[in-house]
Order: sequence, then C-alpha cells, then structure tokens
Amino acid sequence: MPMIKAASPRYALTLFVLFWGYWLVLAIAPLHRDDWILENVLVVLTVPLVILGWRRYAFSHTAITALWLFMLLHVLGSHYTYAQVPYNHWTEQLFGQPLNSWFGWERNHFDRLVHGLFGLLLMPVLCEWLAQTTGVARRWQYTFAISLVLAISAIYEIIEWVAVLLFGGDLGQAYLGTQGDVWDAQKDMALAALGAMVGALCLQLIRKK
Repeated sequence: MPMIKAASPRYALTLFVLFWGYWLVLAIAPLHRDDWILENVLVVLTVPLVILGWRRYAFSHTAITALWLFMLLHVLGSHYTYAQVPYNHWTEQLFGQPLNSWFGWERNHFDRLVHGLFGLLLMPVLCEWLAQTTGVARRWQYTFAISLVLAISAIYEIIEWVAVLLFGGDLGQAYLGTQGDVWDAQKDMALAALGAMVGALCLQLIRKK
C-alpha cells in the first residue's frame, strides 16, 4: 500500500489561520445568536480533534483541504442559520435571477448541499485515517468510510431531535431546519451517503492516476 504524502505544516497552518479569520468575521452579528452558539459546538469539538489528528497522523493536502472547505460551509450556515443562507439573493445580484427559480425550488436548499458535501468532503480524511490505523485494502476503506458517514449523519439527526426537545420554540426549529419537510432527516442522511459514494469514486479515480 503506497504511503500517504502528508501536507506540509506550513500549508496546514495557513488553512488553520484562514479558517479562524473567516470564523471571527462571521461570528460578528450572526442572524440568530442562540442558534449560532449551538451550531458552533461542532467547531469546538472538531478543531481539537483536527489538531490531535494532525500530530498523530499524516493527512494529505487533499484531505485537510476537503475538511477545511466543509468547515467553511458549516460556519457560513451557522452565521445565517442553514435555512436562511441568502444564496438566492446572491445569485440574483450576480445573474439577475435567484437560483431557486432556475430549478423550480421552493425551499432553501443550502442544508441539502452541506449534507451532501459532508459525505463527499469527509471521505479523504476517513479513508486516510483508516489506511493508517487499520491497513485495510482500499475497497474496505471506502466501505467503512461510507458506513462511518452514515453513522455520523444518523447521530447528528438524533442530536437535532434532542435539541428540539430540550430547547423547543424558535431556537429548536432554527437548529432543526426542516422547513416543514417531514422527511428532512431521511433526505439529509441519503444525501450524505450519496456524497460519500461519489467521494469514494473520485478517490479511486485519483489514486488510479
């Protein structure tokens, strides 16, 4: 099994500094401060794990860049709440027409995008971690990584449900972000699984080259 070429410390530090600069800017006057605090529990938990993982494992440029991109999207969602990221306003300003009108959408789909990209962007990190800790063949790396994405997605949906029970009201609904879709949790998990499978295919194509 070929060794993973680790990203340079300088590159990793650059991404780390850029992330915190971005985070600080979006921490100023979020749309709903209480929801922002809840959403940033993920940041508080993830960043120490990333630092510990960096010291113990050798992650590639691809892996850490993918994780960095996902965290940027999450921080953007926490600033506006996932259901209110104004991508329609941005596309209307840029192209004269809101994005939803192009596809006939009625709901805000930023949360759907991030759930799908969660699976896609987490695959490089998970596969490289599995390669270094278990040494399993690539096909099993993909299988286990997709399973982990599904498990994490399910746990996150349960956390959202518990948050609604604990906080209720506008805060619970803002954090849950179903926008009236009773199948929201199932669709989110399905998109994460689809993203993970696409990520596995992309990794296989990259490795073949």
